[in-house]
Amino acid sequence: MQKGQSRQRFGQGKAKGNPAGTYFENRESSGAVQEQASVQKGRLDAQAILLLIVHTLFGGANALSGTFVGVYLWKAKNDYALIGWFTLATHVTMAITFWLAGKWVKEHNKMNCLRAGVFVSAVFYMLVLWMGTSSIHYFVWLGMVQGISAAFFWVAFNVVYFEVTDPDNRDRFNGWVGLLGSGAGIIAPWISGLLIVNLGDGLGYRLIFSISLGIFLLGVVISFFLKKRKVEGTYEWLFPLRILRQSETPWKRVSLALVFQGVREGVFGFMIALLVYISTASEASLGNFVLMTSAVSLVSFWAAGRFIKPRFRKISMFIGALMAVVVILPFFWKMGYATLLVFGLGASLFFPMYSVPMVSAVFDLIGSNEESAKQREEYIVLRELSLNVGRMLGVLLFICVISWSKAPLVINVLLLVIGSSTLFSWYFMKKQLSVIKP
Repeated sequence: MQKGQSRQRFGQGKAKGNPAGTYFENRESSGAVQEQASVQKGRLDAQAILLLIVHTLFGGANALSGTFVGVYLWKAKNDYALIGWFTLATHVTMAITFWLAGKWVKEHNKMNCLRAGVFVSAVFYMLVLWMGTSSIHYFVWLGMVQGISAAFFWVAFNVVYFEVTDPDNRDRFNGWVGLLGSGAGIIAPWISGLLIVNLGDGLGYRLIFSISLGIFLLGVVISFFLKKRKVEGTYEWLFPLRILRQSETPWKRVSLALVFQGVREGVFGFMIALLVYISTASEASLGNFVLMTSAVSLVSFWAAGRFIKPRFRKISMFIGALMAVVVILPFFWKMGYATLLVFGLGASLFFPMYSVPMVSAVFDLIGSNEESAKQREEYIVLRELSLNVGRMLGVLLFICVISWSKAPLVINVLLLVIGSSTLFSWYFMKKQLSVIKP
């Protein structure tokens, strides 16, 4: 899609109240318009930039405090399984809320859904502040609140992301998402670690949770500059089942790829930070770890967004998937801060090569024809349900194994098995990565 056509589509649609649901409207236009559009091909418009800002605020607030939620729970009770159950409650609630919220973004104001996600995230940190150390007794309920907030935000964000991007600028947008997220990750956890160490557990955690609360509220305010997008159509509740029951559909393979992607995300999302803290017993060291890995990730996401073109997606994702497994191997030599840092730096360097093509290819499939684009909300719900099924399976495997044995070798094998899911994800995704849109 030509960027000028994309700009015309969204600009006119907003002025007239049309949704971006007419995804293919004006994709074919005169040669003169195409020639003019080619100059701006791949650029991001104002709405895409605003969406990036809201995403960065959301990610920054979570980076400031979210990195330390697991540590906060661990310090209250040294129990891997408990943190696993907290994470499982988050993903189960997220999956259910995604499915229910699909109707909201399809038939009602999707921008309010996005704002609700940011607001409920603020509520989560308000509850942690209010409960203090007694939060450990309500970890299931807190996990559910976190799941609701994430589902509201991401279902709305992904729909709007689909509408404000096209195949020409989708990789660039994903690169910017990773770059800005990494930028927030460089500063926020490092500051948090220093505050906690210098102010003590009580005041330090209360301060960083309070700052996150303020950033979330700022995100709500900024979100009002995103223009309301008109809705159309009726939400199909059983759409995921209907699609997956079709005999010939790429979504069977893609859904399996997403499940395997989720397996890794579900466990590595909390386990690595926890292992760093256990190895060092210092929030400042964890902050430094995140600072260094995020700095590498920033550069890597920038490069991925700039240089990974659709024709390079297949080989890029394979290299990223393979190296995401290779960097786990040093754990078998010695589990300590040095090997965790090797893993963190390696994963930050190569993981964008895996994730950027994955995200772009899935959303290109949603926009592959007008009929599927009109049901983008349902497809996004299908995508997120697949991811959350994988996350739940990964966390359940983690809970079962860790309840049986906490021996270092067992944990290392578990991490290797779960981390290898990226290769299965690439295997099921590789055929779709070969589809190049003109």
